[in-house]
Amino acid sequence: MDRSLPAALPQFPIPEGSIPEVSIIVPARNEKARLGDCLASLTAQTGVAFEIIVVDDFSTDRTREIAQSFAGVRVISPEPLPEDWTGKNWTGKNNAAIAGAKEARAQWLLFTDADTVHLPGSLARALAEAEDESKNERADLLSYSPEQVVVTFAERAVMPVIFAELAAQYPPQKVREQSSGIVAANGQYILVRRAAYDAVGGHAAVATEILEDVALARLFRNAGKRVYFRYGGDAVRTRMYRNWAQLREGWTKNLALLFPQPGRLALQSLFLWFMAWSTLGVAVSGAASRHLVRIGFAALWLLVYRRIRAAHFATANNLMAIAFGLPMFAYLLLRSRKAHANGQVSWKGRAYRTGAPGKSTPAETQAVKPIPRTENPELRTES
Repeated sequence: MDRSLPAALPQFPIPEGSIPEVSIIVPARNEKARLGDCLASLTAQTGVAFEIIVVDDFSTDRTREIAQSFAGVRVISPEPLPEDWTGKNWTGKNNAAIAGAKEARAQWLLFTDADTVHLPGSLARALAEAEDESKNERADLLSYSPEQVVVTFAERAVMPVIFAELAAQYPPQKVREQSSGIVAANGQYILVRRAAYDAVGGHAAVATEILEDVALARLFRNAGKRVYFRYGGDAVRTRMYRNWAQLREGWTKNLALLFPQPGRLALQSLFLWFMAWSTLGVAVSGAASRHLVRIGFAALWLLVYRRIRAAHFATANNLMAIAFGLPMFAYLLLRSRKAHANGQVSWKGRAYRTGAPGKSTPAETQAVKPIPRTENPELRTES
C-alpha cells in the first residue's frame, strides 16, 4: 500500500451541489452476486471527492435494489439499445457507459465493471498516477489490468493461459510507448480525462464495438492523447467468470477480436501443450535412469512455464494451465473464430451481429460525437 497518502475519512457522498473530482460509472446488468462488493469497495475510497453512478442495464434481478441500498449512489437507466447507420446494435455496455457519461459531472471519469473490487486508497493513487507529469507520463487514459481471482477448475486452468497470451500480444511497456503501433486497455478499469474523452467522441464513437476498451484506447492514441496501461493488481481485482458456461460465452465473444490469427494461435497452444508433456516425460525418465541429456529436456518445459508465469497467477494455477489449460484455450480460440465468422456472438442474453475477426468497423472511422452532460448538480436516486 502507498503510505504517502495520509489517512482520511471517505469523501463520499460528496456535499450536495459540490463538484466531484472523479465520476465513477458502473454499468451493471444482472449483477446481484457481485455489485454489492464492488460498491462497498468504491464507497470506502479516501483521499479524493467522487460520485458513483450505477447504470442499471435493464436487469431482471436485484441489481437495482442493491445499488439503491448504498447511500448517495445514483442509479439511472439507459435508453433502449439503438442502431447505428449500418443497422448494427450498440452493445449494452457501451449504451450504459454513454448514459453514465451524460450524467457525470467530474473532470475525470472512471469506467469500471460491477465484478471489480477496489483496494483502499486506489482511486486517489490512480488519479495521482494519471496526473503525474514527471517523465512526461501525464495520461489522458489510464487503464489497469486487474488481479484475476480464479476459483473453479476451468478458471484456474484457462485464465493464466489467456492473460499470458494477452501480455505477449499487448506488452504494457509497448502500450505505454506512444509511438508504438500497439494499443490496449482493460474495460474493467478505465480512468479518462473528461476533456479528452469528449474530444474523441467517447463511447458513442465505439458504440457498436464488442471490444470497446481497445477501440476506445485506439481512439485516444490516434487523436494524439496519451494512453497509460499496466498490470494493476495493487489497485483492483476481479473474478470475471464463475463457471465454465460464463467463461466460454465471454471469451467466445472476445478472443477472435483480441488475437489477429486465432487459428494459428490455437495450433501454437496445442504444440506447446504437447511439448510440455513430452519434455516432462523425457525428463522424468531421464531422472529415473540418471541420463543427464534427458534430464536437460526439463529446460524446455521451464520455457513454457516462464511464458505462462507472465500472467501474475499463483504457481499452482500456472501448473494447471500447462497441464490442462492450453488445449482448452485452443478450443475457445477456434470457437470464437467460428462465432465471428458466422456473424453473431452472445452475451448476457443479448445477441450481437459481427463481421469476420478483425473486420469490424475501425474505431477511428466512426463518427465522433461529444457526449453532452446533464446539467443538474443535485445528487439523486431514481426509483
